[in-house]
Formats: sequence, C-alpha cells, structure tokens
Amino acid sequence: MIPFHRVLISTAIVFCAGFAVWGWQEYQRSQTTWALASAIAFAVFAIGFAIYLTQLKRFLGK
Repeated sequence: MIPFHRVLISTAIVFCAGFAVWGWQEYQRSQTTWALASAIAFAVFAIGFAIYLTQLKRFLGK
C-alpha cells in the first residue's frame, strides 16, 4: 500500500507544480489577483506534498 501512496503523492506534486507554473504564467499575462493567489497556493501545496513524501516513513512510524 505504501508504494501506491508514494505514486499518488508524487502525482499530486507534479500536478500542483504544473498548476503553479500555469498560474504564474497566467498572472504574468493577466495581472489578476486570482491567478497570483492560485499560483502561490499550488506552489505551497507542491512543497508541502514534497516534504510529506520525504518524511513518509516517519509519519507512518516505520
């Protein structure tokens, strides 16, 4: 079950990072607050998931 969890979290990291890049590009084009906020939020999510993935064994107690 843990290998599947790693794949799932890795997929979430890629998605969040990609969406953060897209949001930043959208902000550069449109200068809307929503695009900036979503880019920052998804960048934070990607970083959080990456930290979680690196610390997964500690969280699971193994």
